[in-house]
Amino acid sequence: MEKIIKDEITELDKEYGDERRTEIVSDTKEITVEDMIVEEDMVVTISKTGYIKRNPITLYRSQQRGGKGKTAMGIGDEDFVSLLFVASTHHTFLFFTNKGNVYWCKVYDIPQAGRASKGKAIVNLLNFGKDEKLATVLAVPQFEPGYYVLTSTKNGLVKKTEMMAYSRPRLGGIIALDLVKGDELIAARITDGTMNVFLGSADGKSIRFHESDVRSSGRVSRGVRGLSLTKDDHLVGMEVLSHGQTLFAVTENGYGKRTSIDEYPIQKRGGKGVITIKTSERNGKVVAIILVNEADDVMIVANSGKLLRISVSGISVISRNTQGVKLMDIIKGDEGKVASAVLLAEKEDE
Repeated sequence: MEKIIKDEITELDKEYGDERRTEIVSDTKEITVEDMIVEEDMVVTISKTGYIKRNPITLYRSQQRGGKGKTAMGIGDEDFVSLLFVASTHHTFLFFTNKGNVYWCKVYDIPQAGRASKGKAIVNLLNFGKDEKLATVLAVPQFEPGYYVLTSTKNGLVKKTEMMAYSRPRLGGIIALDLVKGDELIAARITDGTMNVFLGSADGKSIRFHESDVRSSGRVSRGVRGLSLTKDDHLVGMEVLSHGQTLFAVTENGYGKRTSIDEYPIQKRGGKGVITIKTSERNGKVVAIILVNEADDVMIVANSGKLLRISVSGISVISRNTQGVKLMDIIKGDEGKVASAVLLAEKEDE
């Protein structure tokens, strides 16, 4: 039988055989999924409760000044758009969780949905681990030397890592920083090595220092002390400073204020910092610090679920060592507290 098969194949070769038309080379370019996807700009929106989606930027056609704007995401009364990015389909998003892990997602992998749709829950899109919650999102056009990812934790530690350390995605995510028990990642920002860093605590303390004070270290490290905290204090926010902005601080009892960045002296990292806002019995603890511009809107969120959208331009700029003004009426009692404040991504009428 083997001889018959061999003879038949030999006959086929004689009758139909010809010169090889396939060129065999030593090196070839691997064709990836990304090579077959058209590069176009997308509007990516993320809601406060963790829903994400993308839409072509052409969907948001140019409008005349004074119009009502377009809704970027259809959401319930308890949710709103907290992050909005314009990014190419080939750009990469880094999702940092409170547990110190980072996950990758290409823009083309984000579900595309209608303008009135909520989108998809990020925890389902990326398969977060147990008790993991989204802390922050970074949009990266491309990974290149000279840029860094700066992270901060609840216990006042900061760490700077070269962006290239995050350039190789893994399906289950990777460790962005080593956390001690009880600590959490609260913020991450992209820097170029020349920026000023601002940290703010729940007790109303803050510190401003140059990022050169934080030397670059590997991913699996804990970082260095950014702000020296008292026993019961913790960080509520980190920002990297730019020109023309003011610092907006909000307290748990519904008070807040804006202060010029120039009032915060540049210090060495690791110090006790200076007062941002007085945490008196009237004010309570600080729940959020945000860098804002005159044209920005801020959403204040109470534990009860109540939301208040306020225009930054309506809040006076006053000095650091003051109590601020009333921003939101809250219900009296332990449950009647401001939970957070978020810079609104959408520029449209309420």
